Amino acid sequence: MFGPPGMAYVYLVYGMYDCLNVVTEPERRPAAILVRAIEPLEGIERMREARISRLSRRRGMTPEASDRERARLASIAPARLASGPGLVAAAFSIDRSDTGVDLCAARSGLHLEPATAGHRPFEIVAGPRVGIDYAGEPWASKPWRLAIAASAAVSGPTIPA
Repeated sequence: MFGPPGMAYVYLVYGMYDCLNVVTEPERRPAAILVRAIEPLEGIERMREARISRLSRRRGMTPEASDRERARLASIAPARLASGPGLVAAAFSIDRSDTGVDLCAARSGLHLEPATAGHRPFEIVAGPRVGIDYAGEPWASKPWRLAIAASAAVSGPTIPA
């Protein structure tokens, strides 16, 4: 998180889930946003396969277990495929080796893109962050969790509009 703005910072949580952060402040000033969810617009089948591949590597799944997981993932709505920080990383095959990637460089394999012409407008809502009650007040209730209102991809409690 001490790198330049726009850089990826990926960390492991609970010893098993990679989480993608985007560095937001100048170098030597640690600040980033956690990418909690992504609503897929394309590449949905690749995301399903990436999640199966991640599970297979982590759990040493048998071919039969992989087939069961493939069937389970086929029933998940596309909006829910990357609906949590660990699922974002799994769906995009992101891991800690991606730390330091320039997310603003279009030539990077992992990068952010601006909205395309004709994208649907959306409302951004803010609410308290998830899973930080241990931080105490005033930090636990700061409205630093941003989301697209009414998006089916948003993980955790719904943020009122």
